[in-house]
Amino acid sequence: MTFKNALFAGVAVAGLAVTMAMPANAAGRLNVICSADNEWCEMMENAFELEHDIDVSMVRKSSGEAYAQVRAEAANPKLDIWWGGTGDPHLQAAAEGLTEAYTSPQMGDLQDWAVRQHKNADGRTVGIYAGALGIGYNNDLLKEKGLPAPKCWKDLADPAYKGEIQIANPNSSGTSYTTLATLVQLFGEEEAFDLLKAMHKNVNQYTKSGSAPIKAAAVGETTIGITFMHDMIAQIKQGANVTVVSPCEGTGYEVGSMSIIKGARNLENAKIWAEFALDPRTQSIAEGAHSYQVPSNTNARVPDGAPRLQDLKLIDYDFAKYGDAETRRSLLSRWDNEVKNAPQ
Repeated sequence: MTFKNALFAGVAVAGLAVTMAMPANAAGRLNVICSADNEWCEMMENAFELEHDIDVSMVRKSSGEAYAQVRAEAANPKLDIWWGGTGDPHLQAAAEGLTEAYTSPQMGDLQDWAVRQHKNADGRTVGIYAGALGIGYNNDLLKEKGLPAPKCWKDLADPAYKGEIQIANPNSSGTSYTTLATLVQLFGEEEAFDLLKAMHKNVNQYTKSGSAPIKAAAVGETTIGITFMHDMIAQIKQGANVTVVSPCEGTGYEVGSMSIIKGARNLENAKIWAEFALDPRTQSIAEGAHSYQVPSNTNARVPDGAPRLQDLKLIDYDFAKYGDAETRRSLLSRWDNEVKNAPQ
C-alpha cells in the first residue's frame, strides 16, 4: 500500500500505517531524540522504518532535556538527529555549534516562519511545525469550585486560583520556557517576574513535560493548565471537557524544529530522516497521532481543529534573542532564584 493510500484509508499500524510510494533508501542505523508527544514520536519512527531499510533507535525527551543531552555529548555524539520540540533550545544548540548546517531541497515549499528559523540558525535547524500558547481549563472543575474563567495572563495571579494551576518547569520544558519568554516580551522583565511570582502561589505542580498540565486538567487533576493550544485541542478531540483560551494581552508561539547533530555517526541517514520529516505527506499524518500543530510544509494538510495562527493575537516573538544562550541562562537562573524557590 502506498503512503497516500494508507493516509486516506486510515490503516492502523501502531496508530497509523504509512508507507511511501518511493523506494527504500540506505541501510543502517539512525539515533533520534524526539521532543514531540510520545504518540507522534512513535508514529514517525514506525512510518520511517516502513519506508527505509534503516533501524531507528529513538528516545523521547522534553526540549530542555534533549538540549542538555546534546550538549553533554558534544565531544562524543551518540545522537544523529533531534526532531521536534520548541525552537529556542534548537537555536541555542545551533549557536553553540552543536548541530550541523543542512539545507533541504524542500525549503522553497516551507512556511516563512520555518525558513526564518533556518536563517536565524545559519542553517543548523529548520521549522517543522508551529503552535501558539494558551490557557486551558477544566469546565467541570471551574464550575464546581465557583471560579472565574481566566481570560488573560494577569488573571492567573488571582488568589482565587490558589492550588489550581499547573505549568511545566522552564528548565526541562521548551513549552514553559516559551511562556517565560512570552511574558517578558509582553510586560517587560520586571513586571513579568512579578506576575510569575504571584502565579507561583497558585501553582500546585511544576511538571517536567510541557503538555502534562493540560493532560492533568483533562482528567480533573488540576483546574488550569498552561501549555500550547494544540495540546489542548488534542485533549478535547479525545473527549475532555476543556476550554481553550487565547490570552487577552496576546500570546507567544513556538516554531517546533529539527536539527542534525554535529558529528553525527549516521549523517547520511539523518539527512534522509530530515527529508522524510519535511515531506508534506509525512507532515499530513500528524492528526493520526492526535497532534494538531500547523505543519511547516505549505503542501501538507492542516489537521482538523488546529488553531489558526492568523486568527490569534500573536506577539512578534523574538526567536533570535530568546533562543540566545546567554538570554536563556539569565532568565532560567532568575526563575530558579526568584520563582521556583519562593514560598507559597
